[in-house]
Amino acid sequence: MLTDEYRYRILKVLEQDPDVSQRELAKRLDISLGKANFCLKALIEKGLVKAGNFKKNPNKARYLYLLTPKGIEEKASLTHRFLLKKIKEHEVLTEEIELLRQEAFINTQEINDHE
Repeated sequence: MLTDEYRYRILKVLEQDPDVSQRELAKRLDISLGKANFCLKALIEKGLVKAGNFKKNPNKARYLYLLTPKGIEEKASLTHRFLLKKIKEHEVLTEEIELLRQEAFINTQEINDHE
């Protein structure tokens, strides 16, 4: 399944580097080549990405991946959702860190009191 996070990350890479190879995309995202291929095909089928050959490239197996207008809209929406998710994760982590600091401080005081 193509998660929002992978959809976002792939669209971001393609927007910045439309001539990226599937192998390089897989490497950048730390996924298998097969998963990169599957994800690209899914994005193409959804109309978010258009793949075309380089006109002057002798390697006709190499594609140029362009975000469609629908893909640009989807990336903007995903960016917003991804940002909200990361902000929430940050808030939860910040709270957890504060609780751990308090616990560590209390434990340190208890140790000092017993000495």
